[in-house]
Amino acid sequence: MPFRTILAVDGIVVGTVLALLTIWELRRVIVLVVIAGFFAIVLDPAVALLNRHGLRRGMATSLVFLIGVAAFAGLVYLFAKPVYDAGSRFANDLPKVVDQARHGQGRIGHLIKRYHVDKYVRDNAPKIQDALRHAGGPLLRVARSVIAGVVGMVTVLVLTFLLLLEAPNLASSFLKLLPEPRAERVRRVAGDASRSVTGYVVGNAMTSVIAGVVIYTTLRIMGVPFAFLFGLWVALVDLLPLVGGLLAGVPTVAFALLHSPSAGIVTGIVFLVYQQIENHILNPVIMSRTVRLNPLWVMLSVLVGARVGGLVGALLAIPVAGALQVVARDVWDEGRGRFKPEPTVGPGEKTPGSPAPGR
Repeated sequence: MPFRTILAVDGIVVGTVLALLTIWELRRVIVLVVIAGFFAIVLDPAVALLNRHGLRRGMATSLVFLIGVAAFAGLVYLFAKPVYDAGSRFANDLPKVVDQARHGQGRIGHLIKRYHVDKYVRDNAPKIQDALRHAGGPLLRVARSVIAGVVGMVTVLVLTFLLLLEAPNLASSFLKLLPEPRAERVRRVAGDASRSVTGYVVGNAMTSVIAGVVIYTTLRIMGVPFAFLFGLWVALVDLLPLVGGLLAGVPTVAFALLHSPSAGIVTGIVFLVYQQIENHILNPVIMSRTVRLNPLWVMLSVLVGARVGGLVGALLAIPVAGALQVVARDVWDEGRGRFKPEPTVGPGEKTPGSPAPGR
């Protein structure tokens, strides 16, 4: 074997290993960039719409970005306010609750008296004190995780804004490096993939909002407290593919059961009926405007996304799979000599047997 061939093979192997190690070391940064890119793709149609109506790109990006941040802050407030109010009420009632507990009165006092908690505390006081002394370590780790999450969120917001602002310039600079026919093809496929991702997100958001409204209405009719909070919870968690309905439904139905058995049973029935309507009616109608994915491909993409990126990976898996399907379809059509006109997603989609346009 020629010496140059050996060096070339060794160079390819070493370069591949170094590239993989670099990707592994930068995996957190890559995940943040991917998340920011996803948000940028979703928000870009709104920015482009404002840009077409006369607003400069910078102004349109700032306006859309501020609206998105305000919407996110509003969701956080809607979740945090009930928790804060409940905590304030508990703090105000704490002296009374403690006094009742000492005398075996009230709900907590009844539990202490029934399960002999006071005797357990007396017998295990040294162990409890030791556990409290060593509780600083776990609390410190939790605080570090919270700080890291906040820093990551701010980083994603900044990256999203910059990507929205500079996306046209970056795309134009990249396309100038390609021959015109290849650049046109990349432009067409990228636009198609972007519509697929945006359409999926919009369709998924619509079904989630409907789910939240249905559950909110049911809980309100049954007189269950925090109906709006649980409706919002269902709407947000239902965004998760495959498991979102289960994760949203179990705590909601359980809380309704604590309120009253009839409220729990009715909420459970409504939830099950709605899931069937969403899966067999709403999703086919609403998602018909996005790229159609095979159920097996959906399951595999979610499993891979959850393994690679956890909850965020599972959430991004289906739109990424839809974009990959658009690219793979384009490569397949070109290999067979069949070039489909835009669009290749949605109700105007052309089937592989459709007449090919002239090039």
